[in-house]
Amino acid sequence: MSDKKPSNQIDIQLSEEVAQGTYSNLAVITHSSSEFVVDFVRIMPGVPKADVKSRVILTPEHAKRLMLALQDNINKFESMNGPIKNVDGGQGPQGPIIPMGFGPTGQA
Repeated sequence: MSDKKPSNQIDIQLSEEVAQGTYSNLAVITHSSSEFVVDFVRIMPGVPKADVKSRVILTPEHAKRLMLALQDNINKFESMNGPIKNVDGGQGPQGPIIPMGFGPTGQA
């Protein structure tokens, strides 16, 4: 028996730091003729400023593959857990819907 991996497999490494992930509750997507840029942002209640926590740059082909993979995973999720609440496609009358007033408000 041989322990050699087939040449078409990639050994993907995941460091402990990256494996912890980065929380984001907003994605801002822009594009040019040659790339898509996805900025992942974390918005916190009561804080008027939000920082980009991560930026991913994709070719148009990889952006479409990501879209199809997300759609496939959403379909699988919904078949097991029920429909995800309709989010209006992210566009309201004035543009993208940004979750500024989420969560309970409190006073100290």
